[in-house]
Amino acid sequence: MVLEIDSSRGEGGGQMVRTSVALATLTGTTTRLTRIRENRPTNGLSKQHTTAVNAIAEMTGSKMTGNHIGSSELLVEPGDKQVADINMDIGTAGSISLVVQATLLAARNYKVPFNLNLKGGTNVMWAPPIDTYPMVLFPLMERMGIHAKLDIVERGFYPIGGGAVKMTLDPIGKIKPLNLDTLGELKGVHGLCFVQHLSDRIGQDMIDACKKVFSPKYDIDIEFSRTEGTSRGAGMVLVAEYENGLLSSNVLSSKGHSPQQSGLDAASDLLQEMSAGSTIDIHTADQILPYMAMADGKSSFIVSRISKHLLSQMDTLESFLDVRFGVERKDDGYHFSVTPGASS
Repeated sequence: MVLEIDSSRGEGGGQMVRTSVALATLTGTTTRLTRIRENRPTNGLSKQHTTAVNAIAEMTGSKMTGNHIGSSELLVEPGDKQVADINMDIGTAGSISLVVQATLLAARNYKVPFNLNLKGGTNVMWAPPIDTYPMVLFPLMERMGIHAKLDIVERGFYPIGGGAVKMTLDPIGKIKPLNLDTLGELKGVHGLCFVQHLSDRIGQDMIDACKKVFSPKYDIDIEFSRTEGTSRGAGMVLVAEYENGLLSSNVLSSKGHSPQQSGLDAASDLLQEMSAGSTIDIHTADQILPYMAMADGKSSFIVSRISKHLLSQMDTLESFLDVRFGVERKDDGYHFSVTPGASS
């Protein structure tokens, strides 16, 4: 029996590929993905996707047929290994974050600590900055009983890349449900501004513009970090920390976009999340959803809007797991419930 996944459905991007491959190996389900990234400007698998698939294949001893750049079909035949140490190089500025996302999920049933050394892009467009993992995602996963640690060895920006991270995931037992029905009191707002092979002035302008948006209502503490590496770039990650949860925003510097505007955008995005009634930001929601779907009980959260990524993630998870998702529109946003084992 082969599970057929039409990868052009929903968001139709790489997330469906990464999640499907990880869940196929996790559940022992032989899976064929078709029409991969059919609606994207460049169709089929990219280097970043093939790296994630190769990593999962090496981790689990699975056979992947069709895993090459440009491929529109992929057959996953799950293995039963648990290889503890994986070293991979995307070879471009492809997103490290997205490969980490796939390998974390594939390592859910590991009985030994999983260690990943990965090279590529740490801070690139159209992907979560790697900083959001230790700053936002991992603290939330910690509350679910999942212990992961990540160190940034070197930052990598587009187009050169050259970034490197080390990640460790402890064996996961039962996953606790996470109920984010209310955030509670605001404890503080903090952030990180990083600059590599660019003027410190760029970082300072981003910080000043950001602080101006929050002042005088909120006092925000932003750490400045200058790093050395082979690529150059700058960016910022902001986090609002509450009693019960975290909200975040991020920005990357780019040509034609002043540092002041970048700082303004990051601040405005976070303030919008803070005032929208969200209990988890839209980018973190689709990353933590698979763990909620495998938890030992019902989870819940509120988002300000429903992204195509979130819808696609729900669709993929329902293909592999016994889980039911509920959503209700209210004044303060979209209220989600995640009920594992719904049909049993």
